[in-house]
Amino acid sequence: MRIGGYGPGIVTVGGGLTRVTAASFLAAHPTLPVLYAVGELERGWLTAYEVRGADLAPLDERPSEGDSPCHVAVDPEGGLLAVANYGDGTATLYRLDERGVFAGDPIVLRHTGSGPDAGRQEGPHAHQAVFHEGLVHVSDLGTDEIRRYRRDGTPLEPIALAPGTGPRHFAFAGSRLYVAGELDGTVTLIDGERRTVVRASHREGDNAPSHLQLHGDLVYVANRGPNTISVLRAADLSPVAEVPSGGDWPRHFAIDGDRVYVANQYANTVTTFRLKDGVPEPDGEAYEVESPACVLIM
Repeated sequence: MRIGGYGPGIVTVGGGLTRVTAASFLAAHPTLPVLYAVGELERGWLTAYEVRGADLAPLDERPSEGDSPCHVAVDPEGGLLAVANYGDGTATLYRLDERGVFAGDPIVLRHTGSGPDAGRQEGPHAHQAVFHEGLVHVSDLGTDEIRRYRRDGTPLEPIALAPGTGPRHFAFAGSRLYVAGELDGTVTLIDGERRTVVRASHREGDNAPSHLQLHGDLVYVANRGPNTISVLRAADLSPVAEVPSGGDWPRHFAIDGDRVYVANQYANTVTTFRLKDGVPEPDGEAYEVESPACVLIM
């Protein structure tokens, strides 16, 4: 397990530490021992590392071509990498060679637009990139869209969400699309012409959902503010459970078999849970990591 954080960089649980400034997100190559990290800086950077057991050896580094990269993803074939730059909304595609190293010039996908929240939606803010059915999908918190591109960067018609949703992380299950709304505290299910929108948390107070992940027939959502993990049925978003995240400001989590690892950013801990009938139950373990932002199981 590797943890990206704003404090130390990349932590290998049970191993060493690789210092990367503001390592906000990590991704693994699907077939090679290569890990990618983005540095969430005004002049964003993208670094490729060779994984050598618990250690990481730098292979290559390139600019993210945007401001404050917050997400990186590799396509299932391992030939293309996508970066989402939150600050200016730019998304960037890099070709990867047979070693998993960046090849050629990047494809830079700039965007325009805004939303009704003047404080958060004054312009585009790309938040996550997902490869699905041969296309690159990019959530844009600033424009309330899931932007869509062909692998060569050709733009397609975006998927529009309700104004003020502020889409952050999202996931596909076949034709179904699930989206966490950071600004309105919702989860949206899009299945053809049918749309279902529910509150991500039923606790009192403000909520800024962060990560969303599907596992089996359930949807898991991290809620910042209530500091909980919600469990919803994938079929209709009906509630199953909502449990404390074990810390403050759950920015991200990862599910590995029957284990869940939650990065509580403000608590400086990654808390672990076991799944019982799909519901996370704390197992009493936690890892101390300064300002954890991403958990990657390798």
